[in-house]
Amino acid sequence: ALAVEDAAHEHQRPKVDHYSDHIFMSLYGVHLDVDTGELHTSELAVFAAHKWLITVRKTGAFDMAHVEAVWDSNADRAEHGVGFLLHGLLDHVVDGHFEAVQELDDAVEDVEARLFDDKPQPLAVQKRSFQMRKALVDLRRVSLPMREVLNTLMRRDLGIVDEAMAAYFQDVYDHVLRVTEWTESLRDLVTTIQDSNLQVQSNRLNEVMKKLTAYAAIFGAVAAITGFFGQNLPYPGFGNHTGLTIMAILLLASTLGLGVVFKRRDWL
Repeated sequence: ALAVEDAAHEHQRPKVDHYSDHIFMSLYGVHLDVDTGELHTSELAVFAAHKWLITVRKTGAFDMAHVEAVWDSNADRAEHGVGFLLHGLLDHVVDGHFEAVQELDDAVEDVEARLFDDKPQPLAVQKRSFQMRKALVDLRRVSLPMREVLNTLMRRDLGIVDEAMAAYFQDVYDHVLRVTEWTESLRDLVTTIQDSNLQVQSNRLNEVMKKLTAYAAIFGAVAAITGFFGQNLPYPGFGNHTGLTIMAILLLASTLGLGVVFKRRDWL
C-alpha cells in the first residue's frame, strides 16, 4: 500500500524501497530546453520482482519506446531476467541526465564567451546564468540520489541483479558519478560567472566614471577661463581684440594640455 501511494502521488524523491516480495523505485527522466534553459522532468514509478517489472509513467514525456528498443536489441541478455530489464531502464534514465549536463556545459561556455564580448549584454548574461543555475539545481536533485539507487540494486541480498549483470550496473553507476561531479563543477562555474559579470559591470562603470571625471576637469578649466574673461572688471586686453586672443590661446592650451596629460595617465 505504501508503494502504491508513492506511485499515485507526484514529486517523489528518487529512491528504492525494498519490500518482502518486490522492490519499488522512483526515477526521473530529464530533458533540457536549450532555448529557455528550463529542465523538464518526467517522473517514473517502477515495481519489480524476480519475474516481473511494472512501470507507472506519471507524464507522457518519458520515452518508453526507446527503452523497449534497447531491450529488443540486446535480447541475448534477456536470460538474466528482471535485472536485464532494470539495466535497460536505468541506463536510459542516466543517459538522459548525462545528455542534459553536456548541453548545460555547452550553454555555460556560451555565456562565458558573451561575458567579455565587445558589445556586452550584462542583463542577458545575468538572466541566462540564473536559468542555468536553476537547471543545475533541478538536475542535481534528481541525479544525486541515483547513486543510492544503484548501490541498493547491486546489493547481493536483493537477488535481482546477478553477477553477470553487476558489471553493467557498475557502468551505469560510473555514469551517475560523472553526472553528479560534472553538475557540481558547473554549479561552481555558474556562480563564478555571476560574480565575474558583476565585477565586469563594476569595472566598466569605473572606466566610464573615470572618463567623465577627466572631461569634467577639462571643461572646468574652460569654464574658469571664460568666467575670468567674462567679468566686468578691467583685465589685460579688456575691451579690445587682445583680450579675445589671450582667452582663445588659454582655452586651447588648457584643453589640449589637460587632454594630453589625462591620455598619458590613461584617464581618457
